Amino acid sequence: MGPQNPTPSRIGVAVADRPAGPYRDSGRPLVTGGNGFEAIDPMVFTDRRSGRSYLYAGGSAGARLRVWRLKPDMMTIDREERVAQPPHFTEGAFMHERARVYYLSYSHGHWNGPDYSVHYATAASPLGPWRYRGAILTSDATHQGPGHHSFVKTPSGNWLIVYHRWEQASASMPLQGERQIAIDRVKYARNGTIRPITMTDDMAAPRMRED
Repeated sequence: MGPQNPTPSRIGVAVADRPAGPYRDSGRPLVTGGNGFEAIDPMVFTDRRSGRSYLYAGGSAGARLRVWRLKPDMMTIDREERVAQPPHFTEGAFMHERARVYYLSYSHGHWNGPDYSVHYATAASPLGPWRYRGAILTSDATHQGPGHHSFVKTPSGNWLIVYHRWEQASASMPLQGERQIAIDRVKYARNGTIRPITMTDDMAAPRMRED
């Protein structure tokens, strides 16, 4: 990953025999940026219904999402899949599935600004077409610029969102300091939509004993 200048951004892949490594680089880029596309923020999703694996990537300077189907080795592109650009997409795409609904979530805004936030869309497949659902994670009085996230399902079936944010009161861009990792609960309405996420701190944050 990297900027387009002096060389195009690239996404690589490394493999290991166990999660802790050691990892070996495949030796070649999986995706290379260019022509208005920035190869950043890769995310791989395997559809349990079809068994197919997809790579989602792109955003920032070009604010462009692209999706590829991966071959079974997970290191080789099978083909690119055409997808529509979701509304308010900037970067950091993430896909998860719940109750046969596919949720494409992503960051919107400036990474170092209070407008950084998480929006999402739903679909009947991992490739859309997308139905935009709005923002679910936005700045509040004491936390700024939440974004670039992932969804995690706990063994007990609860859903959590992992993301980063600035721990500070309202401020103008650029936000200063170091971003912090945060984890909060995700709640779904009966119709499958995601309820707006409340950012928490300390004892109010999720605890593993609850799951």
